[in-house]
Amino acid sequence: MILKKNVAISESGFVFDPTTGDSFSLNPVGQEILELIKQGKNQNEITGLIISKYDVDQNSFERYFIDFLSTLKQMQLVEEHE
Repeated sequence: MILKKNVAISESGFVFDPTTGDSFSLNPVGQEILELIKQGKNQNEITGLIISKYDVDQNSFERYFIDFLSTLKQMQLVEEHE
């Protein structure tokens, strides 16, 4: 999964999609996850990084992460690798 090239992310977690004109605000963890996606990290890498940094178990994080990815897809901010 990759972040679409034209999507802009500010340091404060503001996300803007110039294609649709939609904008979103992320909490700090959501912002961090989106930055990891932008860096090309895969789901296993992101999971490992987040659960080692925050007090969250793997199963709980994976459930939230899948929901987050679903929301990103629904908002058309990410696309699958080709």
